[in-house]
Amino acid sequence: MASSRIQATARQLSKTYKKKSRFEIGIASELPQAYKKFWREWKVLKPAAVHFIPQEGKWKRDELTGETLPIQNIPIPLKHPDEIHEGIWGGEAVVKGFQKRDPLRRRVPHYWVPVLKRTVVRSEVLNTHLSVTVTDRTIKLIHDHYGFDHYLLKTPACDLVSMLALKLKKQILTELMNGCPRYAHDQQKQKEIYDEYKTYLSSYTPEEIEWYGLTWYEALNKMAKQKEAANKPIPLKNIYRKNLVEKLKAAGIEGKKASLDEISNTTSWLAKMNPFGKKDEA
Repeated sequence: MASSRIQATARQLSKTYKKKSRFEIGIASELPQAYKKFWREWKVLKPAAVHFIPQEGKWKRDELTGETLPIQNIPIPLKHPDEIHEGIWGGEAVVKGFQKRDPLRRRVPHYWVPVLKRTVVRSEVLNTHLSVTVTDRTIKLIHDHYGFDHYLLKTPACDLVSMLALKLKKQILTELMNGCPRYAHDQQKQKEIYDEYKTYLSSYTPEEIEWYGLTWYEALNKMAKQKEAANKPIPLKNIYRKNLVEKLKAAGIEGKKASLDEISNTTSWLAKMNPFGKKDEA
């Protein structure tokens, strides 16, 4: 009886003192839903299996013993070095493990690094060629999607991983949202490119495109600048000028001459109040 009460109290305390998420602390709590959507796509969504073949179903039978075992598709732990953000690796990464090089000796640590190569890809929407570092899987995926732009636009952020791919995807979406202005010199080609890729815009709002592809610190910095701009104090001279214009309109001052006289009177009055202004010589 006492143990059940202790467990109930522990559950209640765990609910009361629940650990806050990163979106509930400080300025991060003011981040828009548009960035939270991108963060879920980038960091929360489960990426596609690349380094292992997932098995379907929940159970499997051992061919030797006949024992029924549960299927556990446990992803292989991957290492993402900084260099991964300078290229597009197609979901591949560095695998850390052990290798048995000699049957009579202990296994040793080993890193499996994907084969990287430099190649040139073309973006139709951006109307440019790009020299990027890729893997064989990246080239295969580009061919499977019938183009570099289709590959970036169809692939979620959790599979692209690299910031280079995410920044390019954001730039392509922005270009499409603006109607492909890079083809303004050829309206027929501009319409063809836009009609081919415009279907991808249905998955994003303009605000989501604006916040897409930002790192955590870039998003916080953007939010801080927006708050600073919104809370920026208005100079008193702007307020006084606005009040003066409203009073002149309320008084019904019309005509160019009346306006000039009023402005000149105001200017002379301000000159008298300015101790650093030029004084008329006698």
